[in-house]
Amino acid sequence: MGKSAFQLERLTFFSDAVFAIAITLLIIEVHVPHIGNGDDGAFLSALHELQPSFMGFVLSFLVIGALWVAHHRVFGMLADYSPAIMWPNMLLLMAVAFMPFATAFMSSAPLARVPEMFYSGTLLVAGLLQRMLFTRALRAPYLRHELAPELVSATRWRSWGLPTAAALSLVIAWFAPGWNNLVLIGIPLLVRLYAMMGRRRALRLASAPATA
Repeated sequence: MGKSAFQLERLTFFSDAVFAIAITLLIIEVHVPHIGNGDDGAFLSALHELQPSFMGFVLSFLVIGALWVAHHRVFGMLADYSPAIMWPNMLLLMAVAFMPFATAFMSSAPLARVPEMFYSGTLLVAGLLQRMLFTRALRAPYLRHELAPELVSATRWRSWGLPTAAALSLVIAWFAPGWNNLVLIGIPLLVRLYAMMGRRRALRLASAPATA
């Protein structure tokens, strides 16, 4: 293994560790209720009160999981890397590591405007940092040579899915706190739509010289 490949592997392993720790800390923020010798109704009531925390855990688990999947996909497309991606990668990891706090804050008052906007804003920052990282990483001469241009273009465009959904959620949170989180469920659809747009754009650019 060459030095560049080893350094890229180190960067990938470090990033994976941060993602794993952040996604684990989500459940630590969901505190077990202490009922003592209460009856079944008391336990059921305590679990019901934790419902916002459970929903926040699931939502953030899926978001961080999607961020990791995208990070894994992009770094798997690299044969080498530029030192210029080091700090964008660190900033993305900082946003990911911050998400357990944003999730706990949002879950503490799921129908309040400020916590919901704070959570959506955190996702927006994470999405934009991911977009910046992927734009810098996915360029020649660092890509694997066998990758099709339309695949690279689709991967770049996919990174607009999270910031788009987060921005919409941030706006909706001002008018309808709580309901804004429903927009985040549409992230997979937005990612696929952007990927399709990126793929079509690359194919159109590739065919343009031949038809000129």
